[in-house]
Amino acid sequence: MRMSEAVEGYLSHLADVRRLSPATVRAYRSDLADLARASGDPDVRDLDIEDLREWQWDATTAGLSKATAARRTSAVKGFLAWAREEGVIDSDPSGRLVAPKRGRTLPAVATAAALEGVLAAAEAEAKDGDPVALRDHALLELLYGTGARVSEICGLDVDDIDDDRRTLRLHGKGDKERVVPYGSPAARALDAYLVRGRPALAGRGGGAGAAVFLGARGGRLGPRTVHALVSRVVAPVVGAESLGPHALRHSAATHLLDGGADLRSVQEILGHASLGTTQIYTHVSAERLREAYRLAHPRA
Repeated sequence: MRMSEAVEGYLSHLADVRRLSPATVRAYRSDLADLARASGDPDVRDLDIEDLREWQWDATTAGLSKATAARRTSAVKGFLAWAREEGVIDSDPSGRLVAPKRGRTLPAVATAAALEGVLAAAEAEAKDGDPVALRDHALLELLYGTGARVSEICGLDVDDIDDDRRTLRLHGKGDKERVVPYGSPAARALDAYLVRGRPALAGRGGGAGAAVFLGARGGRLGPRTVHALVSRVVAPVVGAESLGPHALRHSAATHLLDGGADLRSVQEILGHASLGTTQIYTHVSAERLREAYRLAHPRA
């Protein structure tokens, strides 16, 4: 079986059986298609360790990041493990393939004081009752107040809100659901938007359906609009040109840990499958402590 043909079977397995996110499946498709091109789309049984190492070396010389190179290695290891389980190959040549070690990059985090100013400004803009301003205020409060991913907030439906308990039902990666709490500032902003902002936006057409957050034309809000909003109102205050909505998620996690939340609780709020993913925020908190010490202690 040609590699390109086998790859399609593997990608269907990832999407339909393992239920990985479309973004992950697309990334693996790109990685494995690149390997198929580089090796001349051979029969999968003819792939050997030298083919894989040469492909890995090409990624290094092309200047790809360690994280990308590691993902490529993970993609081919997963593919060949699946091929062996399915009886497509008799032995897996990727067993001796070593992934490059990833350097840990600390995520961009805004201070609580900076975000307080951003949210106060958004609240002031929303006081005039402009539906887009009401929406933007509620968006920012929920992104920071719940640590949700942009895709989860954009995919939020009205039935996912429990205003009595102040919780949201979020649909995360791999169709996994989780329930997260939000605070009273977010509750006030969300209520104002649902009562005064959303009906006005829905009236513009666009087939809003059950979507909570709507665009200017009345359809479900897309991630690009959220990215543009954060770039416009958050990045200048924080002082980071490329700060995106994910930084609000990073900030929420870090501030939870700074405030005494335990790591497991933060893991559940963020929807991380592995506690190891959440642990990077302990490093962020430690870095902030070191910086405060360096600036404030006379013997630093």
